[in-house]
Amino acid sequence: MKKIVMGPLLLVFLFLVGCSENEQQNSSNELEDTQQKQLSLPVEALEVITGYLDVPWSIETHENTFYLTERPGNIAKIENGQVERQSVELERDLATAAEAGLLGFVLAPNFTESNLAYAYYTYEDSVGQFNRIITLRLEDNVWREESLLLDQIPSGNYHHGGRIKIGPGGNLYATAGDASEREIAQDLDSLGGKILRMNLNGSIPSDNPSPDSYVYSYGHRNPQGLTWSSDGTLYASEHGDNANDEINRIEAGQNYGWPIIEGNEKQEDLVSPLFTSGNEETWAPSGMDYDEDKLYVAALRGSAVLEFDLETGEYREVITDIGRIRDVLVEDNYLYFISNNGDGRGNPEESDDRLYRISLSELE
Repeated sequence: MKKIVMGPLLLVFLFLVGCSENEQQNSSNELEDTQQKQLSLPVEALEVITGYLDVPWSIETHENTFYLTERPGNIAKIENGQVERQSVELERDLATAAEAGLLGFVLAPNFTESNLAYAYYTYEDSVGQFNRIITLRLEDNVWREESLLLDQIPSGNYHHGGRIKIGPGGNLYATAGDASEREIAQDLDSLGGKILRMNLNGSIPSDNPSPDSYVYSYGHRNPQGLTWSSDGTLYASEHGDNANDEINRIEAGQNYGWPIIEGNEKQEDLVSPLFTSGNEETWAPSGMDYDEDKLYVAALRGSAVLEFDLETGEYREVITDIGRIRDVLVEDNYLYFISNNGDGRGNPEESDDRLYRISLSELE
């Protein structure tokens, strides 16, 4: 990708950020073998690809073109720093609840030939409010809902989950929140508070923990990030209750404890996290990606991109001072991420929200 020439507004923004000090935060409630470190990053290393995004949620790329979902119901197509909004025609009306809307999005492996993608959205109808997973087909610059893969995933005022990813084995994974009804996270007959797994046609894989259930793991509060390491290990990020946010290693059929345990708490047959923010700090972790034994995680309330070192058990902030971060993507030795200051909980500036990138070499 060529270096983007930034306009005056973005240059002013970078100057202002360069004049500010990196916020220093200390965590006093980490896992015993975990230490938090800080990184002083030169602001000139940060590149703004584009601004004026409308509450972006998920990043996808195809042949140097970005496709970003925007919660109000568009796909922002970005080529050479220019934004083209593609409309999305859905079978149900998008919900207007907090955190809801058009959320997860992933292109089909054969997108070049099929123009097909998968999406997760929150909707309202005469029965109530739910989440569903669908396929979208791109035709004449419009994305149209084509097939329904899974419906009536629990939804509420908050905690919709929403991240979808295609795993190394070709299955589609989705994170589903507890819809603010914590007890359903332990109910294996409910889709809420779970990580779900399906075939790309919406059927249940025969090697799921239960061959008649989409549930891959359970006991989750509001998971919003998924990624795999180079050896195929699945990791997920999860919002805790006020604090106690988590980064978990996910194994099929395991119970991750919510609402029985959280954070550093332990109990037999329940899985405690690899990393936790502890009782007094919150990250509100969302999208995540993997590169060379490190997890890069978007932090909304943490207002940062966090780097978790799987080898040393340490973590640090590698991006700060630009507000809420919703999703990240590692590609071609660059870290891409989107701010989410316009989601109703941040303090947006004139050209928010933005898509950024930085060379991974600058983070070493």
